[in-house]
Amino acid sequence: MTNPIKDVLKAKAILAIGTNTTENHPIFANYVKEAVLKRGAKLIVADPRRIGLVDYAAIWLRHRPGTDVALINGLMHIILHKKALHKKEHIETCTVGFEEFAANLEKYTPEYVSKITGVSVEDLEAAAVIYAESSPASILYAMGITQHTSGTDNVKTLGNLAMLCGNIGVVGGGVNPLRGQNNVQGACDLGALPNVFTGYQKVADEEVRQKFAKAWGLEELSAVPGLQVTQMFPAAEEGTLKGMYIMGENPLVSDPDLHHIEKAVKKLDFMVVQDIFLTETAQLADVVLPGVSFAEKDGTFSNSERKVQRVRKAIEPVGEAREDGWIICQLATAMGYSMEYVDSRTVMDELRKLTPSYAGISYERLEKKAIAWPCPTEDHPGTPILHVGEYACGKGVFFPIEFRPPAENPDAEYPFILSTGRVLQHFHTGTMTRKGEGLSQLYPEPLAEVNPADAEKLGVEDGDFVNIASRRGNIKVKAWLTDRPAPGVVFVPFHFGETAVNQLTNAALCPDSGIPEYKVCAVKVEKAS
Repeated sequence: MTNPIKDVLKAKAILAIGTNTTENHPIFANYVKEAVLKRGAKLIVADPRRIGLVDYAAIWLRHRPGTDVALINGLMHIILHKKALHKKEHIETCTVGFEEFAANLEKYTPEYVSKITGVSVEDLEAAAVIYAESSPASILYAMGITQHTSGTDNVKTLGNLAMLCGNIGVVGGGVNPLRGQNNVQGACDLGALPNVFTGYQKVADEEVRQKFAKAWGLEELSAVPGLQVTQMFPAAEEGTLKGMYIMGENPLVSDPDLHHIEKAVKKLDFMVVQDIFLTETAQLADVVLPGVSFAEKDGTFSNSERKVQRVRKAIEPVGEAREDGWIICQLATAMGYSMEYVDSRTVMDELRKLTPSYAGISYERLEKKAIAWPCPTEDHPGTPILHVGEYACGKGVFFPIEFRPPAENPDAEYPFILSTGRVLQHFHTGTMTRKGEGLSQLYPEPLAEVNPADAEKLGVEDGDFVNIASRRGNIKVKAWLTDRPAPGVVFVPFHFGETAVNQLTNAALCPDSGIPEYKVCAVKVEKAS
């Protein structure tokens, strides 16, 4: 996120796209509601489903799944070429690449975009004017933007829109991804990515490698990036990847095309799973290591707004469970590299020495308050808003992005679009939330959201079971008749391992990020016999 969470209260307009905020980030959704109801902000919701935020929106853009680039390009065409509402001074002084970007937008007329997205010309123009004229304006997005084969293009296009209207580096503005899980930001910050060390320092940079090698007492470190998660399973199936160590992840429920994932896992020579419960993935492991919950460990979390927060152990690890960091150190030592960290503070001290963006963040300071990185020195207050005055990279770069359709569209055999996601009552693969009796009573089983118009054609009534099949598998699930999805679209949550919707989803990946296209795949829906 470029801006703090509470900054949304200072926005004059909010564009929420690809984020079912009330169900996936309910606390943040309360700030959005307050901004609209008490502070007069105008909310634009862009989502194929009738999500909860639609009730608070000045306008709802119900675009077809997978058409986000066309939609945003269309809004920018109106702002730039039709209404001339762009911020010329900001563009001229703070950005590069504008001419090529502007030329690329010329064909994205409201009429052209309306045909692609299904959004009316009138709604496109109304939304464009609201965003451009209401300064500052904040953009919120989540996995409805990233989980596409065009996911990286989607994000770049939102960056284009914010720069076009001068909404970067200002209070109440910005481009703000809402992270899907607790401490995802922190995990990325600390190098849980295949091509970087901590603070996004590139593995390919020799100087960076030498710095880390020296700190760790090694002669050298490899310049070859590791594999992305979505590259690992094909490698396992091919036999080039022999073993996996999986921590706090349940790919046998969460990953696309689950039949392929299970086949790949069974080809491994050795698999270790470290988790707090015996997940579907752990059941196939050769060794299961008992990790601990958030309440049993000490350290820091870095949240969506880049704010580093102290986390203090509330209880001692239960039973034979051990802190994850301790387990890792023991394994490394047993494998021949003596890894010794006395406690989480020792880890933070090393992190500060090696990572410029965290250099000023000490436990002493965190005892008093959370700090947003980058924080280069101990007398630096932290950076709640990025790119103030100038862009961190020097100039903001406009990218000319072309619309590309999803990897798999409906056809005569598979006429529906399937999209997946979460519901309020459960989290991710249900490893924790489905253990709770209360939450399971509130949402006890998976439901396929089916539009009533489609249900009538299929002869399906509310509560009937339907078979949903794709080119990769099929599931039987109870139908919930609702206007939340548009006609021709069905939605199924992915929390339920016993009826795993990811048996159906497409493993087609965004070529830049490696993220699968969970939000669009072609299926057929039939009443179950």
